[in-house]
Order: sequence, then C-alpha cells, then structure tokens
Amino acid sequence: MKRRDALRSLALLTGGLVLVPSCDFSKEDILAAYQNLQITPTLKQLLADIADSIIPPGKIKGASDLSVQDFILVMVNDCVDENGQQSFMNGLQGFEEFSKKTKGNTFSKLETVQKEELLLAGMTTDAEAERDIRSFLGTTKRFTIQGFMLSEYIQTEVKPYSLIPGDYQGEVLIADIKTDKIHG
Repeated sequence: MKRRDALRSLALLTGGLVLVPSCDFSKEDILAAYQNLQITPTLKQLLADIADSIIPPGKIKGASDLSVQDFILVMVNDCVDENGQQSFMNGLQGFEEFSKKTKGNTFSKLETVQKEELLLAGMTTDAEAERDIRSFLGTTKRFTIQGFMLSEYIQTEVKPYSLIPGDYQGEVLIADIKTDKIHG
C-alpha cells in the first residue's frame, strides 16, 4: 500500500518537473489585436502616458481618457507600412531607455514639465541613434491629435459636428458670434 502511494507521488512529481520549463511566467503577454505589432500591456500604458502628455486632461478630457492609444495602435497596425511599423516599435520599446538617459528616470515617474521637455527633446533630436525615437514621437503626436479631434466626445460634446456649415443668417452682429474654443 505504501509502495503504491510512493509510486503515485513520484509519478506526479516527475510529471510536474516535466511541465515546469513550459510554465514561464516572466514573459509579458502580447496583445493579439495588433497582429503586425508586438504590443504588451506595459507598452500600451506607456503610449497612453505619452498621448496624455501631448493632450493632457483639463476642462475637457485628455487623450488617455478617450483611449486615443488604441486609435494610435490601430492606425499604425493598419495604415503604416512595414518600415514605419518597425521604426514605431523600435521607438516605443526604446523610449524608456531614452527617458532614463535624458532625464534620469522612467517616463511615468517624471513631473509634467519634465515629460514635456523630454517629448520636445525627442522630437528635435538630430542624433542618428535616436532616429527611431523622433519618428515614433512624430507618428504618436500626429495620430494623437487626429484620434482626439475625431473622437465621439469632441465631435458631440465639445464642438458638435454639423454636416452643413450652418444656417444662413443674413443679419448678425459680429459681436454676437460665439466661437468654440477647444484649443485652450
């Protein structure tokens, strides 16, 4: 009876040891929605932080409140050529190292002013080694603005979209015209 229990325990232990190497939990999951990009949740959060630094929340919602990072990733995945996607990924993956080298800390731990300075430094760098950073930030800025301005929130609540430019009003005082201010 005891021999049978010992053999069963040995078999379970051996089976467990065989399966242990395949259970690698140190690797972060790749998001499957973006088949041309190798995006992890950490990189997606970094992209959200960068987009939020480009369009921060204030009186109106910021870029990450509107999930602009998803728009950026879809646009890069679907509309950018393979070289552009590779450059974008290299810039995104190397951005934390660029942040540590330039400002001495990771992007998420920087103050707002330091984040803005870092983004400006990355977009104006002329170093060949940081070409991917410049390309990544340019693409991110372009798609952040585009995704923000085309979001449902902006088109319905901040500056309501009108299919026709407006009704004809022949006699209106210029002082009575109210313009929407969405730029600050």
